[in-house]
Amino acid sequence: MIEPAQLLAHPLVVVPGFMSDGRVWEPQVRMLSRHVPVTIAPVLNADRIEDVAATLLTHMPEKFTVLGAGLGGSIAMAMLAAQPGRIAGIGLIGSTPLPETPAKAAEREPWIIRARTGRLRGVMEEVIPTSSLAPGPLRHQIMGQLADMAEDLGPDVFVSQSRMLQRRRDQQATLRRASQPGLVICGVHDQITPVKRQMITAELMQNARIEMIEDAGHVPLMEQPERVSAILHNWIIGDHTVCPLTGELAEPVDEPLWVSRRARRQPAAPVITHADTSMQELSEDVLHLSANYRASA
Repeated sequence: MIEPAQLLAHPLVVVPGFMSDGRVWEPQVRMLSRHVPVTIAPVLNADRIEDVAATLLTHMPEKFTVLGAGLGGSIAMAMLAAQPGRIAGIGLIGSTPLPETPAKAAEREPWIIRARTGRLRGVMEEVIPTSSLAPGPLRHQIMGQLADMAEDLGPDVFVSQSRMLQRRRDQQATLRRASQPGLVICGVHDQITPVKRQMITAELMQNARIEMIEDAGHVPLMEQPERVSAILHNWIIGDHTVCPLTGELAEPVDEPLWVSRRARRQPAAPVITHADTSMQELSEDVLHLSANYRASA
């Protein structure tokens, strides 16, 4: 059993991902807000991720734990880079510290044009395709919910957030410097931010753990909300406490499949120079995963 990150003393800030809003965090907010103050930070229109982070920091508590999904994770890392002393802990879901590749940045241009001409719903099916979610009966329902949120936010927000992703900075050095408790939650079926890339994200941090969810892809908050809630509950609050969702003794989450090598006080991983190289093979002395997850990665 691992110890909780001892983050109960600090408020929690959650940041939604690309073209989503507080609805994706609803189960976690309902559960965690019974223990700590929770703020849902809006992803504001801006030219760069750093601009959003700077604006949000002016409204945030003096010290807080931040959780970000996708684009929200990039904003969380920008907050950590700007004012590390204010970040008590950082959790990343489906996020990467790597900059966007030129090919991916170019791919967004026709999406932007089509979104501006009233075809946003169809564009979202390409930005987050069905194949990026875990197989299952909820796939199409979740795709519809993602499209609904995107339409509510509108094409101007789509363009703004797309530009942010195109211009996002390399945050590997930020994570290497971070001594705060870190958490990475990864859906095994995520094809947008693949498993290996997210393992590298956890490996960069000094005090991080990674939790892989087998029946989830790029949006585990929507695909497996109860599992994500349990992981966050144990990370922030601890094991063997009453679960607010059921009123019963919470089941402890198993030992994480892999703990950062830096957290075990081993030499740090090298910085990767390009997003594409994040898919390179990792040595067996770094990855302590079950055979099934090693095969999935």
